[in-house]
Amino acid sequence: MPEISRFYGLIILMNFRDHPPPHFHVWYGEYKAIVTIHDGIVKGEMPQRALKMIFEWLEYHRDELLVDWELAQKGDKLNKIDPLK
Repeated sequence: MPEISRFYGLIILMNFRDHPPPHFHVWYGEYKAIVTIHDGIVKGEMPQRALKMIFEWLEYHRDELLVDWELAQKGDKLNKIDPLK
């Protein structure tokens, strides 16, 4: 699963040819979650502070995430996305 961003201990990943809806995976220590790109629905567990950072990052990079989702569906190389600063 390719890593597309990393910040404050959060690792953002996206699978190739993954199931809809468009989403990304987040690892943070022992926590793992899946976040939908369009509406930010979360499956899994993540500390509240980490979720706030994930949602802020998602707002800044939603369009780039959707581009990566389309690339992943084709099995193409994904673009790195800037971390939250």
